[in-house]
Amino acid sequence: MNKQENIDKIQAMVKDVKYTMMTTRTNEDHLHSCPMNTTETGIGAREIWFIGHTPSQTVDNIKNNPELNLSYVAEDSKKYLSITGKAELVEDRAKLEELWSVVYKAYFEQGIDDPKVQLIKVIPHGAEYWENGNTLTSALKITAAAVTETAVGDSLGENFSVALD
Repeated sequence: MNKQENIDKIQAMVKDVKYTMMTTRTNEDHLHSCPMNTTETGIGAREIWFIGHTPSQTVDNIKNNPELNLSYVAEDSKKYLSITGKAELVEDRAKLEELWSVVYKAYFEQGIDDPKVQLIKVIPHGAEYWENGNTLTSALKITAAAVTETAVGDSLGENFSVALD
């Protein structure tokens, strides 16, 4: 596959999965993860948008160190995606209105005007994608490798990395 096809595959997965674990670094250099709803994705445009909550540990961590990781797992548990990037805390009313959904009212008492609403834009640096093949086929290959004391190698599925800088 070429780079654009890989980007398209990543874009489709993020759109389908929707939820990610966003991992940031604390002041103590520890990792902190929390689930986030991906609001809008433009991998080719290098923009992934979230509506977050401030104050929160995630927002505080981004203020101190904007580098982060986004981890996605497909519901069928056969596709995995890791995206590295840099977060920006954005104040943009027009973008907020574009991304806002009534669902967010459950999280913010004052709705879109709640001062706790925080737009987060992630500019991805790169991504790595893994897809396991057929479960039965994979199990047979693993069993055969164990019996013959050989490595399975790269035959269990698809893996690629894409630089987005």
